[in-house]
Amino acid sequence: MPDRPKLILGSGSPRRRDLLAQLGIVADAIRPPEIDETPHRAELPRPYCVRLAAEKARGVEADVDDVVLSADTTVAMGRRIMGKPVDADEAAAFLRALAGRRHRVVTAVAVRRGDRLWQRDVVTQVKMKPLSDAEIAAYIATGDWRGKAGGYGIQGPAGAFVPWINGSFPAVVGLPLAETAGLLRAAGYPVLEMMTEVAA
Repeated sequence: MPDRPKLILGSGSPRRRDLLAQLGIVADAIRPPEIDETPHRAELPRPYCVRLAAEKARGVEADVDDVVLSADTTVAMGRRIMGKPVDADEAAAFLRALAGRRHRVVTAVAVRRGDRLWQRDVVTQVKMKPLSDAEIAAYIATGDWRGKAGGYGIQGPAGAFVPWINGSFPAVVGLPLAETAGLLRAAGYPVLEMMTEVAA
């Protein structure tokens, strides 16, 4: 399809690439932007996540007709923002805080084409079972916590810690597929045609 615009993924996350592949979409380029992810003073998790997704989309170098897709995923415990842990100790502390409780996973998606920006955010409720020190230590030893908001990835070994979610599973992984497809279509990217090509 020579007419379709180029798609630039403003994220280095392999999970987001895998999720896009479920729609038959392979980005033409991957350009993770360098932005400051520090929350503003008293910033709440959902507005923080929405702001970061937009800043990422605007921070990607692209031609005027390219479609840029960026996203941000944040784990929220009440008003507390749990981003990517800086080390194993912080990851373990996050898991101890989340264990036996419900929390929210917010994923915001931003699609940019030229000066226009389309955005959606999805909030999913997640319950984590009570965790023993041995379970936390075993998970930390896998290294799967690295680069993951809240210090865990539901699609990996930590899936054994999550008996219940209410909302979008792919959003917890890092990209809500229905909402992302809608944003891409709004920006003129031929999502349905890409899905048809894969089916063929």
